[in-house]
Amino acid sequence: MSILTVIREPLATGVVISESALRIVLADGREISAPLAWFPRLAQATPAERNEWRLIGGGIGVHWPAVDEDISVDGLLSAR
Repeated sequence: MSILTVIREPLATGVVISESALRIVLADGREISAPLAWFPRLAQATPAERNEWRLIGGGIGVHWPAVDEDISVDGLLSAR
């Protein structure tokens, strides 16, 4: 007898940015947080530019058009 394992890709549903951190909210309830300093384009952006984001690929990443920045959920989860 075999057991089917379903692997669910973590998907973003929201973004919260403070003066010092980027926080991505995932569909399964988890949140990923990273220092804003890791993302120089976002760190240098105005608050209005940081708050203008959209989900890409159904939530596999986030795009900031004003600063041409893309961040993937997998990239954040595997950051060292």
